[in-house]
Amino acid sequence: MLMRPRKAAARLPNAWLPGADWADRYEVLVLSERMTAVEAAGRALGRAPRWVGNLLSFRNRLVPLVGLNATADTRHCDLVASLPLMHSDERQTVFGYDDHHLLFRLVVDVVEGPADGQIVGITTLARRRSLMGWLSLAAAIPFHKAIIPSLLTTVERPCQNTPLRK
Repeated sequence: MLMRPRKAAARLPNAWLPGADWADRYEVLVLSERMTAVEAAGRALGRAPRWVGNLLSFRNRLVPLVGLNATADTRHCDLVASLPLMHSDERQTVFGYDDHHLLFRLVVDVVEGPADGQIVGITTLARRRSLMGWLSLAAAIPFHKAIIPSLLTTVERPCQNTPLRK
């Protein structure tokens, strides 16, 4: 059984992005089965709803027009949902990138919850480095607030060959 995702308190400072000046967090209680952070990340990011993929594709076509990078430099990284993998263990999986305007981290974590359940959370961290970073984050936040809870609704469904590494 999956509960509805809810907004939760995001804590700053955060070790995954020291100096972050923006953060948010969403969580969901999963009662149906046990999973690791790697599995939760694969489910959430590997099976995004079509509208999320379309929105991100549109973003990647739009941002170069205003001088931002459409995607991070990923030559030396494993990817899920176009995000470079930075760290992964049983409890936390971290994705992120740094560009001239914005430092970004997405932390998927799994902790023990009530009633033999688990709480799967996604924390987003950003550190804006320029006016363009401030503007791009401001433009993304309304979409982000719809995307992240939507991604969390996919973690309950058993995955079939949804790898962490793409």
